[in-house]
Amino acid sequence: MSYPPNNLPRRPHELGDEWVFGPSGERFWGRFGAAGLLAWHPSAGVMLQLRATWSHYGDTWGLPGGARKVNESAVDAALREAFEEASAPPEVMRVLFESVMDLGFWSYTTVVAEALELFEPVIADAESAALAWVPLDEVEALPLHPGFASAWPGLRTRLTR
Repeated sequence: MSYPPNNLPRRPHELGDEWVFGPSGERFWGRFGAAGLLAWHPSAGVMLQLRATWSHYGDTWGLPGGARKVNESAVDAALREAFEEASAPPEVMRVLFESVMDLGFWSYTTVVAEALELFEPVIADAESAALAWVPLDEVEALPLHPGFASAWPGLRTRLTR
C-alpha cells in the first residue's frame, strides 16, 4: 500500500464537479454522472482505493474514479480519474466491459479493464488514503464503499467467466 505525503493537494473543481440530488434527497457526485476504473491483473487481483476520511464514504475501499466532464465518455473519465488518483497508466489498460447503474437522473459506470502490465499504484492526490492490489478472494473482507459492495458480486462473476 502507498500512503500520501501530507502536502498532497486536492484537485481544483471543474465543470461537472458538483452534487446531484435524487428525488428522496440522496446525493451523488458528478453533474454528468461518474465513472470508476476496476483494474484487474491476473496475478495481482484488482486495484482498490481506500477513500480519504474527508471524502464521501471516507475510510471505505472502492475504485479510483469520479465525476465525468461534459461530453466525456465513461471510459475516458474512468481512465483519467485512475491516472489522476492512482497514477494508473491508461496505455496498459485493455477495457473488458462496462457496467452501468442508471438512476435516470444520474449514472455511474464501472469500467473494467485488464492491466496488461503490473504497475505500482501511487497516490497522486488527497482523495486516497491508500491504494493496493487486492486478490479477488480478499475484496469482500474489506470495509467497502456501499455502491461498490453491492456491485462487486456481479462484477466479480463477469470478471472470472
